[in-house]
Amino acid sequence: MTDLTKQGPDAQFIRNMMESAIRIGIVLALVLWCFSIVKPFVSIILWGVIIAIAISPSYESLATKLGGKRGRAALLFTLLMLLILIVPASMLTGTIVDGAKTVADRLQEGSITIPPPPDSVAGWPLIGEKLSRFWELASTNLAEAVERIEPQIRDISRWLLGAAAGASVGLLKFIAAVIIAGVLLPRGPESQKSADKIFRRIAGPRGAEYGQLTTSTIRSVARGILGVALIQSTLAGAGLLAVGVPAAGLLTVLILMLCIVQLGPGLILIPTAIWLFSGDSNMTAILFTIYIIPVIVIDNVLKPILLGRGVAVPMLVIFLGAIGGFIAMGIIGLFVGSIVLVVGYTLMTAWLESGAPDQTDWLDTDQPGEPADSDEKAEMPAPG
Repeated sequence: MTDLTKQGPDAQFIRNMMESAIRIGIVLALVLWCFSIVKPFVSIILWGVIIAIAISPSYESLATKLGGKRGRAALLFTLLMLLILIVPASMLTGTIVDGAKTVADRLQEGSITIPPPPDSVAGWPLIGEKLSRFWELASTNLAEAVERIEPQIRDISRWLLGAAAGASVGLLKFIAAVIIAGVLLPRGPESQKSADKIFRRIAGPRGAEYGQLTTSTIRSVARGILGVALIQSTLAGAGLLAVGVPAAGLLTVLILMLCIVQLGPGLILIPTAIWLFSGDSNMTAILFTIYIIPVIVIDNVLKPILLGRGVAVPMLVIFLGAIGGFIAMGIIGLFVGSIVLVVGYTLMTAWLESGAPDQTDWLDTDQPGEPADSDEKAEMPAPG
C-alpha cells in the first residue's frame, strides 16, 4: 500500500483539501439540521428578544424600585403586556362577532333597507351603469341581489376566515414572544455579555459598537414607529367609542395597521367625521372633528423626537429601513430592515472615512521622485 505521507506536495494538498471539504460539509449539514428544527420558533424567539430589548430600560427602572427583585419585576411586566394584548383582542373579537350576528339577524328578518342610488351614480365612468342597476336591485329586492353575488360572498367569507385564523395564530405567537421576553429580562446582564461576544466574534474589535447600535435601533424603532402608532390608535379608538361609531374596535385595529405602515389614521377618521355630519347631531360631528385634528398630526411632532433618539445615524435611514423591511418581511421587518440598513450605513460611513485620501494629496504637484520645479530638472544628455 502506498504511504500518503511520502507522496508529493500536490497529493498532500489534495488530501488536506478533501478532509477540509468533508469537515465543512459535516458542519454545514449540522447547522442546517439544527436550523430546520428551530425554524418554527425563530420568529417567536426573535420577537421575544426584540420586546426584551425595547422594554429593558423601563424594566430596569421598575426592578430598582422593587429593591433589585428582577424576577418580580419581570413577572409584573409580563402580566401587564399580556393584559394589553388580550383585552383589546377580546374586545375586537366581541365586536366582530356581535356585528356579524346583527347583520345575519337583520337579513333573516328582512329589516335591512337600502336607499335607491343617486342619479349621478349612473354617470360614473366604467362601473357607473352596472353599479346603478345593482344598487337599484338591492334597494328593491335585497335577497335577489345577494343571490347574484353569492360566489363573491363565498370567496370573501373564505378569505375572512383564513385571515381570522392567521390573526389568531399570530396573536398566540405574540403571547409566546411576550412570555419569552419575560424570561429573558431577569437575565439581562448575562444576555448582554453573550451578545457582545457574538458581535465581537463577527465584527472584530468594533463588534461591541455594532451591538450597541443594534440595541439603540430596536429601541428607536419601538418608540418612534410602534410607540407613535399605539398612541395614535389609542386616541383614535377612544374618540370612536365616545361618539358611538359601530365596530369601533375593528376600526381601531385598522387605524393601528395604517399608522404602522405610515399611512396615518386620517384614512379612517376623516370618512368617519363625514359620516357623522350626515347624521342628526352636528354638534357631535363638530366635536369629533376638532378632536381628531391633533390625533392625525401628532405623529409629525413625536416621530422626530423619538425615532432617531439614541442612534447616531440620520432619522431618514431608520425610517426607510423600517418601512422597506415592513414591506418585504411584514411587521418584524420594521426592526430587521432598520437594523440592517443602519448597520450598513455605519459600515459604509466607516469605510469612506478610513479609506479617504488626504485632501491635499491630489493638489500637491511635487510627486515623489519628480523635481519640484522645471528649473531644477537635470540636464538631459544630448543624443549620440
